[in-house]
Amino acid sequence: MFKIGCHLSSAGGYLAMGQTAVSIGANVFQFFTRNPRGGAAKPVSREDVQAFRAYAAENGIGPILAHAPYTMNAAGAEERVREFAESAMRSDLERLELTSGALYNFHPGSHVGQGADKGIGLIAGMLDRVLRPDMSTTVLLETMAGKGSEIGRDFGELRRIIDAAECGGALGVCLDTCHVWDAGCDIAGDLDGVLDLFDREIGLDRLKAVHLNDSMNPLGSRKDRHAKIGKGKIGFDALVRAINHPLLRDLPFYLETPCDLDGYRAEIEMLKKARKD
Repeated sequence: MFKIGCHLSSAGGYLAMGQTAVSIGANVFQFFTRNPRGGAAKPVSREDVQAFRAYAAENGIGPILAHAPYTMNAAGAEERVREFAESAMRSDLERLELTSGALYNFHPGSHVGQGADKGIGLIAGMLDRVLRPDMSTTVLLETMAGKGSEIGRDFGELRRIIDAAECGGALGVCLDTCHVWDAGCDIAGDLDGVLDLFDREIGLDRLKAVHLNDSMNPLGSRKDRHAKIGKGKIGFDALVRAINHPLLRDLPFYLETPCDLDGYRAEIEMLKKARKD
């Protein structure tokens, strides 16, 4: 089954997100666990979660992907920044256990001048303190575009986090098409080569989700600006090859394009028509 969806507002709760997803033709969705530019998180209603789980089972929804806030930086130079990252992730994961089987995606962080080695050690240490072996939620490191001092600008840096963390065996990866393109991976001209590199550096068994986005920027720009499907430098044909690629087609795809709900509906319909089953 083609798993395709988009980013939705979590304001109405899990059931509302599920109903919205179905209304636009989606069967997966992503949402922020809390204010993406702040730290506030709304309480989770167990009744809402139970209603959503029943609705999701009836409508074939899932896996859902929770996205950590952008303000979470486990590699930060300031202790208060790192403490927020650890507290936010621990809280998010505790609440996600109510849904069972969710994915949790986060940007690894920025070393802000400390150097990648230091940043990677800080990220790995936080993960070891937060992750538990009995969790049903899978934590994903996201591939990054490489702007500024971002960690995760190449597959090797993500591999180093996995190797440095005692809990590394439990970690997965979310591949963002815009980010890897902006980081210099030519997914339009050599998707097979990019996936071969991913397999050698990280292992395709760790690839659990795809953020499907076009890019406003040329290859290797290291900027990170998403474009609507087919309206950017990657192009529609290349993204269609991605959703049909034998190594990717069974993964869930989550749109993060600059669209409203009607725009997401149109993109989902367009991609469904281009999917080869």
